[in-house]
Amino acid sequence: MICGGIDIGGTKIEARLFSNDLATVEMRRIPTPKERLADFIDALAEQVRWLEQLSDEGQALPVGMAIPGLVDVHTGRAFTSNLPASGYDIAAILEERIGRRLPLMNDCQAFALSEANGGAGEGFKTVVGLIMGTGVGAGLTCDGRLTPRLNGSALEIGHIGIPAHISVAHGLPLWDCGCGKRGCFERYVSGTGLAALGGHKLGRPVTAEEIVASAQAGDKQQQEVMSLWAEIASELLLIIQLTHDPDCIVLGGGLSSIPDVVSLLEKPFQSIKLGEMCMPAIRSAIHGDSSGARGAAIMASRNQSNPSGAPFS
Repeated sequence: MICGGIDIGGTKIEARLFSNDLATVEMRRIPTPKERLADFIDALAEQVRWLEQLSDEGQALPVGMAIPGLVDVHTGRAFTSNLPASGYDIAAILEERIGRRLPLMNDCQAFALSEANGGAGEGFKTVVGLIMGTGVGAGLTCDGRLTPRLNGSALEIGHIGIPAHISVAHGLPLWDCGCGKRGCFERYVSGTGLAALGGHKLGRPVTAEEIVASAQAGDKQQQEVMSLWAEIASELLLIIQLTHDPDCIVLGGGLSSIPDVVSLLEKPFQSIKLGEMCMPAIRSAIHGDSSGARGAAIMASRNQSNPSGAPFS
């Protein structure tokens, strides 16, 4: 079934039309309006109309939307930062504009759903999709489908605190997090977190890109920063295993493109795993930037085929 997906981000709203085999047919990005809700809804409606016209399916085209943050399953309201839509039922407001209601999901859940279906998690029973980019979050699927969630959230593991033994052993400050707490994983293993680790260890401002490139070129100090990042990230992988015990963890986001990132994480993870627990397979995402829209499109297509299974497709 031809379907469409819209990935809503802080800087762009990306629409993709997918073929029957979920390959991208066309893609279009427009800037995300950040000031007014009305402008934001206008932009979403514009992307939906573009997909409908491009496909010749009109309003029969299944279209899903993915957004960062929480989508309350009881009220439909979205709670997200950097968008003028927080606290609103976006799908309901958009419905008034375009004449139909589109399913809305968390972007980490969309990523996991995409990679579990024809992606790096294909063939595994339980898949966690871990995004390490500007922020850190994850989604969970079982048998290629989403799991019910009380608050409609993804796995908000970026806001779990790093272990005390890590911060003490390396003399790391407990950096403030945007969630209001201190010492969250997001502040250490995201892209900005890697840069913060580098700045702390090197005593000067440094970007994540510089750290990765210099480490690859053989710079010993930058390699030590990368090792520290991998050590902290492996603790996050351990938490995922201890709490969800998935068959497979698929890595996404900008840091998943670090050269040999799977090997970089597997070694420290192996050293800290609990007893005789088997290691989950660790994979890099196959669909990359398209996974948010692709997962939303999969959800929309399934919901249209089986409306009764809509929330957890």
